Amino acid sequence: MAMFYEIRTYRLKNGAIPAYLKVVEEEGIAIQKKHLGELVGYFFSEIGPINEIVHIWGFTSLDDREARRGRLMADPDWQAFLPKILRPDRGR
Repeated sequence: MAMFYEIRTYRLKNGAIPAYLKVVEEEGIAIQKKHLGELVGYFFSEIGPINEIVHIWGFTSLDDREARRGRLMADPDWQAFLPKILRPDRGR
């Protein structure tokens, strides 16, 4: 059971959310789950703060978070995926 929650909020360019969500769903989320473990939630809104993606990951400790994030960043699949969500036409 997670005791520490990391909440990440990213602001995307107008209209970029559908393309971003598509590539994350098709490729990115599986890579993240492999390393990060417990995905608590992945959200976007069409009302209120728009063009934002919020995701929440659960960890057993801050050390667990640091180790898992380190493994994610070292994964060649994640490194190959990152440009797909950092491209200007994807919005970040």
